[in-house]
This record gives sequence, structure tokens and C-alpha cells, in this order.
Amino acid sequence: MRHARIPLNRTVCETALWPLPGADRGRANLRRGSARLPADGRRASRTHPCAEVYSPFSCLIPKGIAAAQPANSDCATAALLCAQQAIDGNNTGANGTLPGFCPGTDLLLWYTFSTNSQGGTVEVSISGINCPLVAGMDDELSVVVLSGDGSCLPASFTAVSACELGDADFITTTQALLPNTTYWVVVQARSNGGATIAAQCGFTIAVGGPGANIIGVDFDAGPDVEIPQGSSTQLNVTGGTNWNWSPTVGLSGNGIPNPIANPQETTTYAVTTAQSGCTYTDTVNVLVRRLIEPPNTFSPNGDGMNDTWEVPGIAEYPGSEVIIYDRWGQKVFQSNGYREPWDGTRNGNLSEGSITTTSS
Repeated sequence: MRHARIPLNRTVCETALWPLPGADRGRANLRRGSARLPADGRRASRTHPCAEVYSPFSCLIPKGIAAAQPANSDCATAALLCAQQAIDGNNTGANGTLPGFCPGTDLLLWYTFSTNSQGGTVEVSISGINCPLVAGMDDELSVVVLSGDGSCLPASFTAVSACELGDADFITTTQALLPNTTYWVVVQARSNGGATIAAQCGFTIAVGGPGANIIGVDFDAGPDVEIPQGSSTQLNVTGGTNWNWSPTVGLSGNGIPNPIANPQETTTYAVTTAQSGCTYTDTVNVLVRRLIEPPNTFSPNGDGMNDTWEVPGIAEYPGSEVIIYDRWGQKVFQSNGYREPWDGTRNGNLSEGSITTTSS
């Protein structure tokens, strides 16, 4: 069985070829030139071969696969990975010049990321592996993390993780990495266990972990704050080189790391910055508490009007404690939370005279 790539001039697919039942497995009857889709636009299949590939071989265009080779097939064009921001990839058609870095691998895709200011271990996760059902094609991908000097020469790379392999979601964890340093991730097709065609699959890739995460390490919007209604607080961002706030309502300015916030209601502010080619957003919540202004009179005379001591806004403080004393300092009412307004009585008898209240 043979895995053939067809030239890309006039090409609409990077093809995997296999013999039809009863065909001579020693022959690869490819006409010189390019493979093209049938004129009716249908996907090529065993029963509907590509225009210039003829029996006993057929042309497969895996579902969702683009015709051109992936842009990140080489180290020099490695795709950027931003911490905790997953991106999709597909190694179909990858034809870079470097060999696989793990045993039995081919069809490499290259990625790069930078560690944060602390350094440490980094996790690379592969999820959602989606391979076409093709006879003889493997469905496993392999991942390795490399250090290097940026020259992209094979001898310049050193593995800083094991070669992890899987056909389902998996994670590879690096050794402790240096801070503020660029590393490379190689996703490679595997061909083993009797498979004759290297895996050509879609997947999702992400990096994270103590050595990669930026939010909370090199960029932080600060702790959530609580203010009384009508008050203000200063927000303080740590890290970043530019700061874009949203929303800007209630802020003293935008484009600065420390605006004054004076929102009229509870507001979550998001601040975005750019770092090492990536964009990161963190949030800070300003909780606005309504001030409690207890009324100083009520008339518990049973006329249905103002018969209980209602305290507007106290429901926002479900854990509050309310204590009421009479003029002689005797406690006449106490409540943890104020679910039932006081009706002016003590032990079933109406209290007389002025009262003093405290709350916490």
C-alpha cells in the first residue's frame, strides 16, 4: 500500500490512496499531473474517484480538510499558542522539511509559545481528535515540546517533554521550563500497529500550567472590591503594556492601569492587554452596596398604615443583625437577618416611648 501526495498546482486535495478490492497492490496507477475534484463538485470517494487518478486506486478528500498545506508545516512558520486559549489544527497535507521528532511519525505541525516571568512546568493538551475513516490510516497523534535557539535547525532542538501519543484527549507535561523563553510544540502523525497511512486528523490544542499562564501571574486586574453606593474606588492592574477597559461607564478614564471606578450599580469590568503577540483579558467586580437609612418613626396602632418598622434595602444584607432597645436600654427586639419587620411589641406587649436601633 502506498501513501502518495499529488502536486499542488491545480490541486484541490492532499490525497491518501488505497487499492480497491481485487486491485494489484503493487501498482500505483497515478497519471502525472494534479488530482482535481469531479466536475459535479462531489467529494471524491471509492466509487467516485478524482478526475486524473484512475482505477484501481481512488482519491479521498477527508471531511473538512482544506486543499492547501497547513501554514505551520515548518518551524519557521510555527503557529502562536497563547496560554489558556485553545485553537484548532489539522495536519492533513503537512509536508515540511523536518522529520518527525518521535518514533514512527510524519506530517508535522509546528506551534510556539513563550513562558511567563516565573517559568515552571507547562501542559500541552490535545482534544477533539477527528480522523477520517480511511482503510489503512492510523488515528493517533503524537506531541512533543522542544527547546531551541530559533534557528530551526534539527540539531538545535532538545526535547523537554516525553513523546505523548493518543487517539483520544491527552496531555503532555514538560519539565520545569525557563521563564520568559520561547519553546516549540510539534504535533505529528503516527503510523504503527499495521497502519500504512499516517494519521491526518483535526484536533484542538492548548497550553497552560504554572509556567505558561499569564492571567494571575504577569497580568491581573486585581481583587474584587465592595463599595457603598455613591462611593468610588481605584482599580489597580498588575502587568500589561496597554489597557483597554470595558465597559467604561463609571470609570475616570481608559487606556490606563489604575482608573477610578464610581459605578452606580454592581459592575464587572474587563481589562484587555497584549503580551508576546497574545491578547489577554481579566476581570474585576465592583460590588455596589446600597446604604441603609432606617426610618426613625412608625405607628404600630393597627390601622394598616405604617404598622411595622420597614427598613428599605436591608434585604440586600441577608446576614445582618438588627437589635432594638427602649429608652431605658432594655433590649426589645433582636433578629439575625430582617425577614419579619418588627411590629413594635415585646413579649406580645406594645413597647412605649423612644427606641434605639443597632445593626451590623
